Amino acid sequence: MNHHLLIAEFLATPWALMPERLNAVAAVLARWSQDIPAGEDVLTGIAVDRSMREARRQAATAVSSGGIAVLPLYGVVTQRGNMVDDVSGPGSVSTQQFASALRQALADDSVSQILIDIDSPGGSVYGVSELADEIASARAQKPVVAIANSLAASAAYWIGCSASEFYVTPGGEVGSIGVWQAHFDYSQAFVTKGIQPTLISAGKYKVEGNPYVPLDEEAQGFMQSRVDDYYATFTKAVARGRGVPIAQVCEGMGQGRVLGGDAAQAQGMIDGVATFDHVVRKMRRDAKSVARPRASRLAYAQRVIEIL
Repeated sequence: MNHHLLIAEFLATPWALMPERLNAVAAVLARWSQDIPAGEDVLTGIAVDRSMREARRQAATAVSSGGIAVLPLYGVVTQRGNMVDDVSGPGSVSTQQFASALRQALADDSVSQILIDIDSPGGSVYGVSELADEIASARAQKPVVAIANSLAASAAYWIGCSASEFYVTPGGEVGSIGVWQAHFDYSQAFVTKGIQPTLISAGKYKVEGNPYVPLDEEAQGFMQSRVDDYYATFTKAVARGRGVPIAQVCEGMGQGRVLGGDAAQAQGMIDGVATFDHVVRKMRRDAKSVARPRASRLAYAQRVIEIL
């Protein structure tokens, strides 16, 4: 039953992730904990998905020209490392590694704009608030544009809405604004198997919420308070990023659901519906329109100097 404990601990972490996407991760954890090797079909699927992700990252990076740095944000969001890269599907992205890439782009004088290319169902709440704050601060240095291409859900939406502008592809989705965690009660299953766990602990709440006993009211209340705290931080960040009252975030914007482009734009969650190429072209046009007045000012200053 060790795998049950592992999965329970994993799911008890507060998540800003589409719940259905976590099922695949939980299944892999169960396999790991039981030392069950992945089948050939699973391994083949993982290899194909990994190759596709790498090709997509390379293609996105190749667009980085004309002063635009494209930063891919693909897969399940985690704080450190790539803990679920052997899950067949989107893989994972580290908030710490992404923040490092963001800082490099800000420090690079050849980069005038940053485009965050997002395709993610969200992930752990850990590290997300810090990254969103960095992106919000980066807007004061260089334009930061984000695009859901094709999914920016939960933690990924939290990150994307911190950009200067936020778009979604015509067939894409954004939203899933919310936080959740789970408690698994295995007490009856243990009784059936004749297992009686005994927990030895120190500290009043050290084993609170453990999966060997039903969740009591006090423990559930504390778990709810953790979720509420992260949700408050999440909605505050969305309100800041989208320039709307917090009430509009909580009472609208899908209320935890993902929305298509038109519905999301109607609720103020994005700035428009556009393909990746269209957003890149818009950014290049914007850069030229900014460069022309600056060039004119420089030319005028040069003429003044010549006259003097």
